[in-house]
Amino acid sequence: MNKENKLIPGLPPGFEDRWNKKLILKKKLINIIENNFINFGFEALETPSFEISENIGSFLADDNSNPMSDVFSFKDGEKKITLRYDLSSPLARFVAQNNQELPSVYKRYAIQNVFRNEKAGNARYREFTQADCDIVGNVNPAQANAELCNLIASTLKECGLKKNQFVINVSNRKIIQGLMDDLKIIQELQQMKVMRAIDKLYKPGFGLKGVEDLLKKERKDKSGAITKGANLNENQVTQIINFLKIKDLNELKRNYKNPLTQEGISELEDLFKILNFGDFADQVKTNFTIVRGLAYYDGFCVETNLNFKTTNNKGKEVEIGSICSGGQYNKLISRFKGVDIPGTGISIGVDRLLFAMLQLDQVKVENQKPAIVCVMDEKFLKNYYEILNKLRDNNINSEIFLDSKKNLGKQLTYANKRGCPVAVICGENEFNQNKITLKNLLGIKGENNQITFPKENLINEIKKFI
Repeated sequence: MNKENKLIPGLPPGFEDRWNKKLILKKKLINIIENNFINFGFEALETPSFEISENIGSFLADDNSNPMSDVFSFKDGEKKITLRYDLSSPLARFVAQNNQELPSVYKRYAIQNVFRNEKAGNARYREFTQADCDIVGNVNPAQANAELCNLIASTLKECGLKKNQFVINVSNRKIIQGLMDDLKIIQELQQMKVMRAIDKLYKPGFGLKGVEDLLKKERKDKSGAITKGANLNENQVTQIINFLKIKDLNELKRNYKNPLTQEGISELEDLFKILNFGDFADQVKTNFTIVRGLAYYDGFCVETNLNFKTTNNKGKEVEIGSICSGGQYNKLISRFKGVDIPGTGISIGVDRLLFAMLQLDQVKVENQKPAIVCVMDEKFLKNYYEILNKLRDNNINSEIFLDSKKNLGKQLTYANKRGCPVAVICGENEFNQNKITLKNLLGIKGENNQITFPKENLINEIKKFI
């Protein structure tokens, strides 16, 4: 292949390779999250990456004329299939399909990748890992939603966040739904635009002015791109903006008398009664601007935000958004014929959480790098493999250098680049004397970092370096 035709290595925007410390920490976080989910009584479910498009539905796109614009869809024979954009829609399909075999209350967790065909940036990926927990069935909503709030707080604490580093914001969609009914905002598309405008309040570059523009005719961002708004009149916009400024539940209860709004307020009061029986009530706050952007939520809503700043790889401060969110959905499963089961759930954005935890550097990542057995002389290859096998039999991560023709200097250069903590260096003298030499590769330069000892002491001595 000539130089002009050589491929340029790279990834499309919104996709990322993860390796070394980042991947080790991600796997550690997933392990912590999964163990905590199991501790709370949830059981695992795994669904395929693809779903039949009409089954997975469309709940993301702002453009009603192109409802699947935010997902990756492909033609598959006579049907279209779509890469899952979340783990709730596949759950709804699974429950509808297997309802007779599931318990009356189904508590499931899933930790899998999801895909979004949207603009990437600032810890916003187009492929990322979500860790979901859902409770499906006819239950006391206050208990189920309190359980999810406790699960969020407990899991983030187990992952290494301190109590003052995150807040769990809760609201109820019925509150804003009642307000829209009073304001005669009755068209479904218009209501959804209002919800999505409010959902963007705390996103970078929005604030109340950005929301106000989206409630009106349109919003133009810094790049000149135009997003069509909900097209509300001035009074409707003013009423919604005033609503968004309210922080206190009692003030809301006094000023908004719509029956649906009052029902949402009552459900929040019931939630806090149950939360007071647990250990994390002080982590949960009301925030009536939380409405969730996905269309299938219809009651309790939750978003978990960080209380510290994060920066990108250029040192610029960035807002990464909610690291755990979710809510209640009563009609998601009922889209499937003959099944009408309510559900509620939360989703941890594992890669967003990973981004934040790397910034804090609060979680110790165990050194999993191997000890390396250097090959000084090919005629002793059998002896080197005996050492290697003994290390592995004692659960010590280890490898043997795979080219006996390379000199010791090149082998140690390789070991240093890998970050190996210790090298086994044995030549003819060591084997004749039944001894082993270890070199501490992480030692201070200039100090004596090499020791020689009887072969039978190998395991005890090498454990001092790993």
